[in-house]
Amino acid sequence: MLAVMQLDTSLTGIEIGFLVTLTALSVAAWRLKTPAVWPLIALTILALFNALYTPNFFVFTWMDSHLYGTAIDVLNNGAYVMLLAFGMTLVIATGGVDLSVGAVMAISAAAAAVLLHDYDNMSLIVVLALPLVLSILAGAWNGLLVTVFRIQPLVATLVLMVSGRGLAMQITQAQQPSVPRQYEAFAFIGNGFLFTLPFAVTIVIVMFGATLWLTRKTAIGMFIESVGDNDTASRYAGVNARGVKLLVYTFSGLCAGIAGIIHVSNNMGTSPATTGQYFELDAIMAVVIGGTALTGGRFSLLGSLVGALLIQALTTTMLAHGLSSHEVLVPKAIVIVVVCLLQAPEFHRKLKNLVGPKRKRRVSA
Repeated sequence: MLAVMQLDTSLTGIEIGFLVTLTALSVAAWRLKTPAVWPLIALTILALFNALYTPNFFVFTWMDSHLYGTAIDVLNNGAYVMLLAFGMTLVIATGGVDLSVGAVMAISAAAAAVLLHDYDNMSLIVVLALPLVLSILAGAWNGLLVTVFRIQPLVATLVLMVSGRGLAMQITQAQQPSVPRQYEAFAFIGNGFLFTLPFAVTIVIVMFGATLWLTRKTAIGMFIESVGDNDTASRYAGVNARGVKLLVYTFSGLCAGIAGIIHVSNNMGTSPATTGQYFELDAIMAVVIGGTALTGGRFSLLGSLVGALLIQALTTTMLAHGLSSHEVLVPKAIVIVVVCLLQAPEFHRKLKNLVGPKRKRRVSA
């Protein structure tokens, strides 16, 4: 049940700083007309709600040179969806979709957990490399089904979504392997801190920067948008449309593999039946509310990042107010629908016609 909300009108300096920063970012995004404007506005409103109604949401604790707090947990727990959203953004930008990222995440986590659980003194390089190789191969498999065999992306990735989780169960032999505590270097990936923030946040920042550079400072981004806008025209223009699609699906698999490694490191174990479950839906929702159209074409990595943060912040807020994990889905869906409506040009036109001044009819003599 939803706990009784009490209004706290006294805002601390940290809360005011957060609200001012988010407001300034929203205004800048509005002036620049970036796709991230509406999720930023929604995130600002949610931050104001938490500052007024959610006790200790913006309270931070300094311990052992590390920052702890609910807002830090939002960043840490949102790392999975943010990573998945980066790959999903590029896939959707080509006019496709990847429903298998949750299952690929489970495969990666299962492989890493089994290597650490069943083999003594396993090299960290092997533990990281093998799950990522499996994830890349899984993404490439999706790309081959879409490009070579011309299977619809929804169907092609649905195959791996179903079979991939079964493969993860086979890797672990339907067990839930735990990671021995002596693997401190591996535990650092999901539980360590760097520059006072969780190391998973650092991984997200590095992946975001690398993806942004590749898509905006090289021709790859232009090729992706070209294929998404018009696949046939891009091929006639000399763009290797198949190669571009194969690349983005492979990259999506890589992002899912990294998310899987962070997950098993954070939990020091994995459950293949539930790891990454429904994360593909959160990733798609983050991309959509971030301003990337499902029809393909132009995309916004920053919008997807903010969209993932909005989804995680909303989930954390609802859980803090006593909603169960199943009840959280309802308000989350409502917020997503509202943000998507605010982004739709047709909704703006109809709203303008509804509230705008009506012309008076001339009365003929």
